[in-house]
Amino acid sequence: MADPVSTQLDATAKKIIELLQADGRSSYASIGKVVGLSEAAVRNRVQKLSDSGLMQIVAVTDPLKLGFARQAMIGIRCVGDTQALAERLAEHPEIDYVLLTAGSFDILIEVVSEDDDHLLEILNKKVRVHPEVVGTETLVYLKLVKQQYNWGTR
Repeated sequence: MADPVSTQLDATAKKIIELLQADGRSSYASIGKVVGLSEAAVRNRVQKLSDSGLMQIVAVTDPLKLGFARQAMIGIRCVGDTQALAERLAEHPEIDYVLLTAGSFDILIEVVSEDDDHLLEILNKKVRVHPEVVGTETLVYLKLVKQQYNWGTR
């Protein structure tokens, strides 16, 4: 089943998104040349896409180079309202990714921490303190092999 938001995008909006996914620093003028719009028209389109929440342009950093020595994905098994627990977990700044899942885990979270002691603190004081949490499994990242954000549009 098609996503109703993506089916509302015209070909020009989709191309703008794809160009920004390839290089988020592209100028509106250079994008305009590719899609056949003026710089002002591209700026307007990008602003509307951003305001709608469909797209955001951000700087992606390497946590290791910023002093965060440990990244991990934590699988959480819980009872009760998984949505409410996920929303509470999302409030913690160390937790940068939260999703509800089906399968072995009810919730997956990604964390960045300064070191193993900080990771243990997050586990014990931010995750396991919730009474709904019945189990966790921590998958520590050893090496990032691939990360991309250019999956395009449909």
